[in-house]
Amino acid sequence: MTELSPLFETLAAEFEARHGSRPAGFWSAPGRVNLIGEHTDYNEGFVLPFAIDRRAVVALAGAAPDAPALARVSSTFSDQIVELALADLAPDALADWSAYPLGVAWALAEHVSATSGTEARRALPGFALHIHSDVPIGAGLSSSAAIECAAAVALNEFWQLGLAPAELARIGQIAENQAVGAPTGIMDQSASMLGHTDAAVFLDCRSMNAESVPLGLYAEDLEILVIDTRVSHDHATGGYAERRASCERAAAEMGVKSLRELSVADLPRLQQRLDDETFRRARHVISENERVEQTVRLLETEGPLAIGALLDASHVSMRDDFEISVPELDLAVEVAQEGGAIGARMTGGGFGGSALALIRRPQRPALEAAVLEAFTARGYRRPDLFVVQPSAGATMKGHLDD
Repeated sequence: MTELSPLFETLAAEFEARHGSRPAGFWSAPGRVNLIGEHTDYNEGFVLPFAIDRRAVVALAGAAPDAPALARVSSTFSDQIVELALADLAPDALADWSAYPLGVAWALAEHVSATSGTEARRALPGFALHIHSDVPIGAGLSSSAAIECAAAVALNEFWQLGLAPAELARIGQIAENQAVGAPTGIMDQSASMLGHTDAAVFLDCRSMNAESVPLGLYAEDLEILVIDTRVSHDHATGGYAERRASCERAAAEMGVKSLRELSVADLPRLQQRLDDETFRRARHVISENERVEQTVRLLETEGPLAIGALLDASHVSMRDDFEISVPELDLAVEVAQEGGAIGARMTGGGFGGSALALIRRPQRPALEAAVLEAFTARGYRRPDLFVVQPSAGATMKGHLDD
């Protein structure tokens, strides 16, 4: 037997207890922090996320011999075991947490059907899959994409599909959009699949070109502090979908496919054509695209100490134009800025979740204390504070010996 870390040994034991056999191996994928570029991905714009050192891990094995065409999933965060025949996988048959891994299985099966035919899909073997994740749920760090991408790399290998990381990111997005019902873009899955140590992923969401951009945090003794407000959000409902619809209306009114086709120079014309709310939604996306490009240029030419003003401006735009912040996020950003952060902003889809602060490492204890004191003074729930390291993307952790 391959020697396992304590986590993997625990997961292997849990897998055996839930599914009656040892897993064949472990696969993992990270959550992400979006350095800058919010709500630009579904507008075919630019984003600059990075993978973090908090990950979802899946253990997987083939289905039991008496149920060879069954998909069976379990997790460390639920006592429920969900079973479904592979032939019955469909968005309307999925619900709750199991929609993430089973949505990926469905999307991969649809890909097989489209590229190799229905017989090839019918021949896909069943599986058992067990999930563990230390990516906080509802914190804007894309716990969903971490699970989707971990399941995608596991099933890609188990089913011997040979899909590239960028293709698996697309599979994860399809699962999120159609099986989970959240109208998100492809940023989260791309960061989870394509991340590198001490680097961000500069993704063009129209061409899908991605490049690794060194962040240089270690060389400058910088850290990224995440302030999880513990105000939870749900992208499958409400404000996120409304913001996306506003962007689509603005693009249609201007006669373009997406807001990506417009620049800051077009804003006066937009203001004449759109109602105030729709204009402000469009202004955020258009100006945010420009901020992402400027951030990449500054990272490449001057380094991370030069990007603070762009992070600050991004938060103002999300707060005032896109209106996706909440008082807890605004307070976190405000305290970080007053405490000497190089820059700070909310990160993620909004309506709760986390803020990030780019800080010098020695500042962290004082800044954490100031945030906790400010939240207590306002009567807010105690936030979680932790540093994230820009890390590698989805990976296979190794097969176990039979």
